[in-house]
Amino acid sequence: MVPPISITRRNAAVLCSEWADGFLACILLSALREACPCAYCTGEQIMGQSVFVGIKTYAPGMNELVSLTTIGNYGVQATWGDGHDTGIYTWDMLRKIFDENALSQADLRSIDSELEPK
Repeated sequence: MVPPISITRRNAAVLCSEWADGFLACILLSALREACPCAYCTGEQIMGQSVFVGIKTYAPGMNELVSLTTIGNYGVQATWGDGHDTGIYTWDMLRKIFDENALSQADLRSIDSELEPK
């Protein structure tokens, strides 16, 4: 899979991506964090056995994306507001996350209006 043409922040809660095949989608940052592929978040294989290492907890800043850093030519690494930064999302994985969690235009309008200053 090739990398997306662009990845942009729509607002504090939404990330959007555009791909060369014309696919364009926006997702909640919480969906990206939930899909973190690191061993702490998903468990790991030890001597052929799946072992869950981490405990899913909710921490302040956990869904606040601080940065996305390109890793080689195969993916990006997310750094989150709670300091978590060990998950590397391959381009295939990232595309799947956007495919499966794409927000509708109605959802995007609703989120935009909720985040507007009052």
